[in-house]
Amino acid sequence: MDYIKRAIEDIAEHSDKTFKSILITGARQTGKTEMIKHLFPDKKFVLIDDPFVEDQANNNPNMFMMLNQPPVVYDEVQRAPGLFRYIKIACDEATDRGLFCLSGSQPLELMEKASESLSGRIGIIEMAPLSAREIDRDLFNMPFLPTMEYVQERNKTAKAPKNLWERIHRGGYPELQKTDVDWGVFFSSYVKTYLERDVRKLSAVQDLNDFRRFMVAVAARTGQMVNYSNIADEIGKDQTTVKSWMSILEASGIVYLLEPYTPSVLNRAIKTPKVYFRDTGLAAYLTRWLSPDTLANGAMSGEFFETYVISEILKSYSNRGIDYRYCVSYYRGRDKKKVKKNGETTFVESEIDLIIEENGTLYPIEIKKNTSVTADETSAFLVLDKVEEKKRGTGAIICNCPQPGMLRENILQIPVWYI
Repeated sequence: MDYIKRAIEDIAEHSDKTFKSILITGARQTGKTEMIKHLFPDKKFVLIDDPFVEDQANNNPNMFMMLNQPPVVYDEVQRAPGLFRYIKIACDEATDRGLFCLSGSQPLELMEKASESLSGRIGIIEMAPLSAREIDRDLFNMPFLPTMEYVQERNKTAKAPKNLWERIHRGGYPELQKTDVDWGVFFSSYVKTYLERDVRKLSAVQDLNDFRRFMVAVAARTGQMVNYSNIADEIGKDQTTVKSWMSILEASGIVYLLEPYTPSVLNRAIKTPKVYFRDTGLAAYLTRWLSPDTLANGAMSGEFFETYVISEILKSYSNRGIDYRYCVSYYRGRDKKKVKKNGETTFVESEIDLIIEENGTLYPIEIKKNTSVTADETSAFLVLDKVEEKKRGTGAIICNCPQPGMLRENILQIPVWYI
């Protein structure tokens, strides 16, 4: 299979010309090394994952740096954290840009180390699994926003996938875009490598089988509010351990915790985060949905559809170098609202699946796997009108509808493939 152009390539190239060092981070197998070699073929490439190189970098970093001088790539740099100090010294002594290209598969930990040691000297780039746009070779690069302006621009290149559930089931890891790569074999190897290398490195987990069971329990809750007590009861661990292990999944780029929107005026807002797997293929493997059809028709299809949508939206921001953590949230309140379903009226808690904030405007989004939706499903959006210091912008339902459209004034329906 030919190399798939990554949406973040121009950000990486610009950062290399602007900063003395750059850090490209993300979960395992997201294509960091392949992109780096593609973009910077003239830089010396040093793989610190090699046991001999790792030992040299940790025990004699000064000599290691002398033998591997810039411009250079240090791949899997998290295995030699002591190097950051010497990289800082080298950056301070030089005037050139593009000296060091660092990469690693422990995103949050690496970002913290880079921020502490190389503040002002390094450009940090987060690399996710392939987005739907990248898989389709679609060069459209606007971050998703539920506005008419966005939809009009997206109209120019958007194409519906042949089988959306096949894409959700297979996931976005580059290796799996090769048709001859077995889905089950790939993820079996991925989980084994992740447990034995990243988990052991990040925490003193005594029994990796216990952590594997924990991963399965979290995957079964993707798209739901985190309930540490419930997970702890299922795997036979205490809540402190579960919280610690959840931070490992987050730190290594396996899951994302979507924080709730809780301004003081919405005093009945629930303050529990929701957990989303970064890759739906990995979540499907862990929860044993072994084919696209069983996933599409199974009990978790709604949660997987929502996980896919959230993941694609976040990729649209990270692929433009935008830190989405400060502009996305969700809302769920204890205030009950009336809902008619199958001819019966019930009361449910108000919920907004995703809120994107930009320039003081809140854009509410509802996510439904259905092909047909109604504006009544967006009644919870009105709760945002209580936030006086913010403006409520255009809202939308992202669904499986065939074309974008206007449900009512200020409410759009947007096909999932328009993200």
